[in-house]
Amino acid sequence: MTVDFTVTRNTNPTSPERRAEILADPGFGKHFTDHMVRIDWHGDHVDSGEWSNAQVLPYGPLSLDPAASVFHYGQEIFEGIKAYRQADGSITTFRPEENAARLNKSAQRLVLPELPEDLFTEAIRQLVSIDADWVPSGDGESLYLRPFMISTEAFLGIRPAHEVSFFVIASPAGNYFGTPKPVDIWLSTNYARAGVGGTGEAKCGGNYAASLAAQLEGEANGCKQVIFKDPNRDDAIEELGGMNVFFVFADGKIVTPELTGTILRGITRKSIIKLAQERGHTVEERRFTLEEWRQGVASGEITEIFACGTAAVITPVGKLKAADFEISSPSGEDGGAVTMALREELVGMQTGKVEDRFGWNVKLV
Repeated sequence: MTVDFTVTRNTNPTSPERRAEILADPGFGKHFTDHMVRIDWHGDHVDSGEWSNAQVLPYGPLSLDPAASVFHYGQEIFEGIKAYRQADGSITTFRPEENAARLNKSAQRLVLPELPEDLFTEAIRQLVSIDADWVPSGDGESLYLRPFMISTEAFLGIRPAHEVSFFVIASPAGNYFGTPKPVDIWLSTNYARAGVGGTGEAKCGGNYAASLAAQLEGEANGCKQVIFKDPNRDDAIEELGGMNVFFVFADGKIVTPELTGTILRGITRKSIIKLAQERGHTVEERRFTLEEWRQGVASGEITEIFACGTAAVITPVGKLKAADFEISSPSGEDGGAVTMALREELVGMQTGKVEDRFGWNVKLV
């Protein structure tokens, strides 16, 4: 799909001095670049409308009618993807076609219009091109891009919206958890992130809102993340509030919870499976229960546990804490050899330090 973008430059951009201060310690999701992308959609049916009005414009507040359906019925989806500064100064992104495909799968579930893959990638390219100076070059740093789609029609009837907008905003990002040391996680027993037949596989805000009560419960117990289980499947482990999880066994086998429709199809997850298999690991996608976790750590059969996602890439998991029990960390403070090797390879491929033998990187600038 060919769409011409109009560009309106920010007349009051961040000063080079202030931008340098931000990039010296970007944190995560706290600062935003000078521009954003917007593309609008209109149509009477999700399959028959058209995208138009593609533009790069100054970053700033949105003007929406109070009756915009996104506020009332939650027709909203988003993605997370990063841009990386390479050694030669060029800027790349990682597997954007996968993000585009997942956005469209989420759109199908939330009855939003699909965005053509080439338009998704071009929107990212347009924003990164104009805000290239915001892409940091420090170790483990990147420009985090947040594409999102919202229903904007002012209408209070319960039906799919006839007006929708797609946006991309960007934020310089450091290491999500800082130095990748094991992170203790809280086991949620009172809350569920998603249910069978629900929106668990879609990347929509409601799933994350549903995880926040459990997240606060975890933080109150000294944990940075929370993990969910399914009591209807023998307490099968599902995923963390925002990350997939992997279990490394002493015999080299790696297990990750199967995709049942309640777990997000993580792109980092998919990449790790490929890298692990290339390294000779057998990777099993199957039901993995809380009891198997408990017994595996106690017996020494499970030697490492790690979580993964776009923001954090790969982070080792330490202890699992619950209201009435605790499972110790199988790997200690070093995170584990398999975990750290996979992290080093994946980050290396993204930043150009390791050969991209699968053609996953796409040059933007």
